[in-house]
Amino acid sequence: MHSLNYKIVVFLMGILLLFNGSLMLLSSLTSFIFKDGVTFELTLSAFLVLSTGALMMLFGRQYNKQIQKREGYLIVSLGWVLMSLSGTIPYLLTGAIPDFTAAFFETMSGYTTTGASILNDIEIMPKGVLFWRSTTHWIGGMGIIVLAIAILPFLGIGGTQLFTAEAPGPGGDKLHPRITDTAKRLWLIYVAYTLLETFLLYFAGMSFFDAINHSMSTLSTGGFSTKNASIAFWNDQPLIQYIIIFFMFLAGMNFVLSYYAFTRKFQKIIRDEEFKVYFSFILIFTVLTTLIVLNKEQYSVAPILSSFSEVESTFRDALFQVVSVITTTGFVSADFTLWTPFLTIVFFGLMFLGGSSGSTAGGVKVVRHMLMIKGGFLEFKRALHPNAIIQARYNKKIVGDSISYNILGFFILYMLSFIIGALGFGLLDIDFESTIGLAASTLGNVGPALGDFGPSHNYEALPDAGKWWASFLMLLGRLELFTVLILFTPFFWRKH
Repeated sequence: MHSLNYKIVVFLMGILLLFNGSLMLLSSLTSFIFKDGVTFELTLSAFLVLSTGALMMLFGRQYNKQIQKREGYLIVSLGWVLMSLSGTIPYLLTGAIPDFTAAFFETMSGYTTTGASILNDIEIMPKGVLFWRSTTHWIGGMGIIVLAIAILPFLGIGGTQLFTAEAPGPGGDKLHPRITDTAKRLWLIYVAYTLLETFLLYFAGMSFFDAINHSMSTLSTGGFSTKNASIAFWNDQPLIQYIIIFFMFLAGMNFVLSYYAFTRKFQKIIRDEEFKVYFSFILIFTVLTTLIVLNKEQYSVAPILSSFSEVESTFRDALFQVVSVITTTGFVSADFTLWTPFLTIVFFGLMFLGGSSGSTAGGVKVVRHMLMIKGGFLEFKRALHPNAIIQARYNKKIVGDSISYNILGFFILYMLSFIIGALGFGLLDIDFESTIGLAASTLGNVGPALGDFGPSHNYEALPDAGKWWASFLMLLGRLELFTVLILFTPFFWRKH
């Protein structure tokens, strides 16, 4: 094995910082437009990040262009950490979040598109800072798409082999053979969706500032809102909530399918197994939730017929929360933990589902659950017919053993990470319900948890050690486990 090519790692980190700093300038422009009093601090933040990036590029400029897998892992994991560290500067300099631990938690929650916040009163924050907070989501969300479909196949890691050319399923259908072209097309779709949602929300009655912020949060499946009540602020404006539901659904879909829609290859979307299961899950859990909540309210048939608006409102809350949790967006229009204990357990389970592969959603991902369940049923068949050659199929293609093992390995690691994550929170004397909720929510990049950290609360009460632990779990879940955990293995650093 070659020695690590540190120069290219440093050079690419520099590029990431230049990108980060440039977007900070947009926040300072927002601050200047709204005259919120922090324009100088945001401009200074951008200058500090841009100069650090330029120095790093200068230092690593004479790099060997060959990126091997080890550099790939380092660039991805360290890139996310470095972006989060530099992303705290606007919070610290403006005094919006003066505490470094809290600022790092908020920033990591932004870049990993988790959407867990420590801010108690979001609405008093300067507009430039709120815009920066939403921008961290937007960068992180697009980073994940490009990472999942363009970069991770090159690394050939874990469950992400689903995205490689020889793999079955949607991820196997490359938009274009060249990674850079794939990334460009995905960027265009992502930007187009963001602009479209912004204009729709604006015409539906949101202010332009709220519309652009919520679009960045929706498309990245992030969940940061500009309002203390999150999307519940617009509970009396159904159209706004339906627009957000629609775009959360799109963001939780494989972005390659969006490309097919734009190129009118609708058959590919309709035939896609993961899409069908993703859509079915949302439908089933929405109907189930609506019926249980209506039953709890004890409507008789006559009042139901006479109060369509109440039924519609219940259905909308159910649909909104189901889509929000499955896609790991974490927006809140109602507190699902107040409905019934049964539904609290259902929503806790949905935190492990995740959206589609190649989407901005977190969690385990629908395709992995599908292939594990298929594998389980095939074991029954093998038990009855031990000599038969029975192989799992996905979108009419045979799933190779290496992919099946990877998915199984990923799931075992994911559940192990969840248990260790919960144990870490348990050490901090947090009650059981909150502990398991925190571990599931941070690892799955969901946002709202259970108990003291449920949809009606935020993460401010989490002790400092808990905030660092949660930040690590957010990063671990966002980068699909393997990318981060491999850095902790001795053979990764060994020179051969």
